Amino acid sequence: MRDGPGGRGAGLGGFRRYTWWSLTGSITVSLVLFVRAWALDDTTPPWVTAAGGLALAVLVVAVAVLLARRLRRPPVAAVPGDGAAADEAPAGLDDGAVGAGQASVGEDHGVVGAHEASAGQEHGGAAAAGFASGRPPAAWLVAGGLAAAVLGAVPLVVRDDGLWSVAPAVMVSITATFLRPAHRRTLIAAAIVAAATIGGAAALISGREGWLAAAAFPAGMVASVAWMALSMLWAWDVADRLDRARHLAAELAVKDERLRFAADLHDIQGHHLQVIALKSELAARLAEADPSRAAAEMREVRRLAADALRDTRAVVQGYRRTTLEDEMANAAKVLAAAGIDTAVDRDGAAGARPLPEPARHVLGLVMREATTNVLRHSQARRARIVYGVEDGRARLLIGNDGAADPPRPGTGTGLRTLAERLRGVGGTLDWWHDGDRFEVAASLPAAPPARPAEAGAP
Repeated sequence: MRDGPGGRGAGLGGFRRYTWWSLTGSITVSLVLFVRAWALDDTTPPWVTAAGGLALAVLVVAVAVLLARRLRRPPVAAVPGDGAAADEAPAGLDDGAVGAGQASVGEDHGVVGAHEASAGQEHGGAAAAGFASGRPPAAWLVAGGLAAAVLGAVPLVVRDDGLWSVAPAVMVSITATFLRPAHRRTLIAAAIVAAATIGGAAALISGREGWLAAAAFPAGMVASVAWMALSMLWAWDVADRLDRARHLAAELAVKDERLRFAADLHDIQGHHLQVIALKSELAARLAEADPSRAAAEMREVRRLAADALRDTRAVVQGYRRTTLEDEMANAAKVLAAAGIDTAVDRDGAAGARPLPEPARHVLGLVMREATTNVLRHSQARRARIVYGVEDGRARLLIGNDGAADPPRPGTGTGLRTLAERLRGVGGTLDWWHDGDRFEVAASLPAAPPARPAEAGAP
């Protein structure tokens, strides 16, 4: 069984496979033991044995296909605002497209509100989960229903076996998982009543004693099989909803950060532009009556414009700037939200002097790129981040399992670009692929290079 489009993205591929194998395996074993009890009996005609074996095979395949469809998840949209996108958006502002920021603030509020509404609808739709996986394949429903009818009718007619309700109960339970909760309960209740009626009627017709037990046992069998199947699928649905909630929280966090940046930009530009507009209007009125004062007001306007440009650049640079500490904390949160068990080891940096700001920035970029690679290019279950300072060099190691095939030569530029940046500051960046593990190791001097005057000082 392979994961659907959204299986890995949501971090539930392993639990999905476990649920499918557990349900399919337990149902198959139960059906085989039940059919074997009467199909291989010496008193059973050969044609009945053949019909039972064929019906058993059809029912097992139908159950496997229907459960795979039931556990299929729609694709989860990628969380916007990764490192590259976050760098590109403010870059345009830094180049001079400042005025657009103020006009877009209101739009950003509207976009976030609309996104929250649509995300809430998506989460609410997933809450029903049983019918969120799409309609079941009708052909397999019909085939499984006919096979279950055969496996129920044959032992009831030939041997008056009390286990005749096992196969119909399985098919009713699988069908119920595709229905809404109210319809699901109605179907199971109707099946319980039908099983009790058929069992009691068969006992009365055959003249057996204990018709009450003959009616109660099939009804209890239907209820127990339904409880087993629905409880396991309920656990899957809960895990699915929690995983989608984590994705939603991560996406809204990105939106909140973008909104914060837009609000900061609006505050800076709004204040300066308002004052500039007032002073410009005043200078225009004084141009003829008091030229010297008008000139003074225009010099003030020029100063305010320079202040606005400086403050805006400071906001943009602060938004784009990254540090190793922030990126390590963010990586741990993002990887955990993706269902990846992440261990962070900083013991090697205990007691060491803080890195200079440029070194923290470069290692932060390495951390961000490595985290992006783990999320995009692996099926990781575990990741490990190690940072330490040894022999005057800061060392950062990021490793993960579940790595895909090594990239082809000439593809991808992120790590190679970072390797060139580290070489420019006396550092190194290496990465290697070993089996299903992929590791990235960065190293650079822990102290800034000495200036020529300092190097020659006694």
